Amino acid sequence: MTSSAEQLLPGTQRALMHRIATAQSEGRTPSLVAAVRRGRERTVWNGSRSCVDGHAPDADTQFRIGSLTKTFTAVLVLRLRDEGLLDLSDPLEKHLPGTGVGDVTIHQLLGHSAGLGAESPAPWWERTPGALRPELADVLGEGTRMHPPGHRYHYSNPGYTLLGTLIERVRGERWEEVLRREILEPLGMHRTSPRPQAPHASGWAVHPWADVMLPEPAEDLGLMAPAGQLWSTTDDLLRFAVFLAEGDERVLGAASVEQMREPSAPTQPGDWDGVYGLGLQIERRGGRTFYGHTGSLPGFLAALWFSVDDDVAAVALTNVTSGPLIGALAADLVEIVADAEPRIPEPWRPLSEADQELLALTGPWYWGVRANVLRLTSDGGLEIRPLQGSGRGARFTARRDGTWIGRDGYYAGEILRVVRNGDGTVNHLDLGSFVFTRKPYDPEAAVPGGVDGGGWRGLEA
Repeated sequence: MTSSAEQLLPGTQRALMHRIATAQSEGRTPSLVAAVRRGRERTVWNGSRSCVDGHAPDADTQFRIGSLTKTFTAVLVLRLRDEGLLDLSDPLEKHLPGTGVGDVTIHQLLGHSAGLGAESPAPWWERTPGALRPELADVLGEGTRMHPPGHRYHYSNPGYTLLGTLIERVRGERWEEVLRREILEPLGMHRTSPRPQAPHASGWAVHPWADVMLPEPAEDLGLMAPAGQLWSTTDDLLRFAVFLAEGDERVLGAASVEQMREPSAPTQPGDWDGVYGLGLQIERRGGRTFYGHTGSLPGFLAALWFSVDDDVAAVALTNVTSGPLIGALAADLVEIVADAEPRIPEPWRPLSEADQELLALTGPWYWGVRANVLRLTSDGGLEIRPLQGSGRGARFTARRDGTWIGRDGYYAGEILRVVRNGDGTVNHLDLGSFVFTRKPYDPEAAVPGGVDGGGWRGLEA
């Protein structure tokens, strides 16, 4: 057993160690390693358990991470979009012709709503050499279409094979070379690789009814590599979590990683607590939103979850085919830290300077008779929210033409305009055709349908 932490309270450290010890014991896994990060630069805890005394893995031990690889592939696709080389609404055929599924969009592939099959044709791709599937047709097979594109979420490993091939076609290089140059090197993830590098764990299967083990093969997945090939460490994956929470201009900016965290595919009944973004799983649990991904390949289970609001991320890796509920374990580690030692807010600080015209716009505005408040935010944007209770609201970012575009909430993508009178004074705000006025149904403003000339009145006898 190993653990190291100096920045968490002793009770929190013990709760974390107890949780992974229970997972290793009850999950009957040869070894398990986990780590927690709080903030940009602080790994505040790491711990491990092993069935062999003195041979526990540490933060530098590689494990296979399976479908966590998909998040890396999604980042590479978003980079192509940000460079203007493609649009997420583009049909696949525009950039990768001849697949037979060219009508599906890149966005649908990223969010698993393209309607493609979950797996490639037999034999089971995770446990056989990728050389058995040398062409995309061997990956897609004949039963490619399971659902109409865009109608529902249906997880698809072949879909991410298509995205990997798309990256290679646009870049003119192998997927793993693009990955190394554009993500791993800039983020300092030197212990993440397509093939294992010592020290690394070996994969095992544990008999369901007896305490005996069987080694699992570690196959090179060939064309399926962008869906699940990678090996990594807790140290590297926590670096990746910081990037996914905050962005990094060397890889993807904050706005693009925020887009990855937005739900992208229609949910099905029973799935309201779990949706998919662009290469990221999103789960609601106990009022807290988790972002990340889980992964599995024969002999390995992996999970990375982070909470943006709590500024906490956790990784759990183990070398067993079926054992601990690794996704629940990583989420539990986040919750243990976030609940026991809540994030201390940054000190409030005033703006360095305030635009006086924007400042004059702040305060109450009325949509009809509903009171809303417009605020100038610390990043220089605007935010409109109902004065009381929940309801329609959003944050807005300035555009060069003097208008504002909604970043989130009900008004995401909608345009906010300040409409002025001939003398330059403000008449009203136009938000997606909704008119917001300084007074309820202000007779001086351009209220749709006009305002009764008799004004406000009581009940007449």
